[in-house]
Amino acid sequence: MKFDIRETAAERVILCAHRGVWGGNIPCNNSLAYEIALAQGADMVEIDVTMAGDGELFIFHPGMEKRHIGRDVHIEHMNSAEVRELRLCKYDGAPTETGLNTLDEILEQLKGRCYINVDKFGDHPAEIIEKIKRHDMKDQIILKCAPKPESLDIIEAYAPDIQFLPIIKADNGTHEMLKSRNINYIGSELLFKSMDDELASEEYREMLRRDGKLTWINTIVYNHKAVLSAFHSDDTALAGDPEYGWGWPADNFDIIQTDWIGALNEFLVKTGRRFRNRNGK
Repeated sequence: MKFDIRETAAERVILCAHRGVWGGNIPCNNSLAYEIALAQGADMVEIDVTMAGDGELFIFHPGMEKRHIGRDVHIEHMNSAEVRELRLCKYDGAPTETGLNTLDEILEQLKGRCYINVDKFGDHPAEIIEKIKRHDMKDQIILKCAPKPESLDIIEAYAPDIQFLPIIKADNGTHEMLKSRNINYIGSELLFKSMDDELASEEYREMLRRDGKLTWINTIVYNHKAVLSAFHSDDTALAGDPEYGWGWPADNFDIIQTDWIGALNEFLVKTGRRFRNRNGK
């Protein structure tokens, strides 16, 4: 399978499953969560990476052991054998029989099947990039982080050829600065609390498109205080206003990150939005 994210975005709305799926007896961030996400229509999965004390990379959100494992442990202080004995919790905190996967296992599982957004890249850049290159998967990988100088320096040093999307809350010259860096800058994740924000405007998105950049929106909801996209969200869609929650993002952005991949995909198919009908717009 050929991976060219701009070609994919011209063909259809790219759907990214945040940590795979998470519900029922299925915890997030593991091989089964990603497999189900692909079956439900995901084009991309988001993964979190953390490192055990002996250097092995595991799929897990750093610092969330208490919530997702239910124990007061720290993976960074454990060896690989100890980490493999851990079991993930489902959404209500109840334990499951699902263990943690290594990054190697997930890369092998997803090779040739979907795009992969590697989160927490900056914590262990050299080790993560070594594995991506060893699996020969750089065309499938999307790196994201805030465009801080130190983060961009890491990307220039370790992954100048791997696709990168900055996470931005305000431009303030960021777009022009990124074009001058030795990185594979392919687009931006736009965060905006209000529809009056610059990053929510059609003018800003058109400026990015003229420069060949993709646009990413989050419909995920971390909590009620963190407004990521002016309430164009999974919650809004599922609570009765799917046009505002999902329709507007699909009409105006190239990539949508969601916690409800199956429902979002079904809505886009039903409303004729899943596939583009004119030059990616």
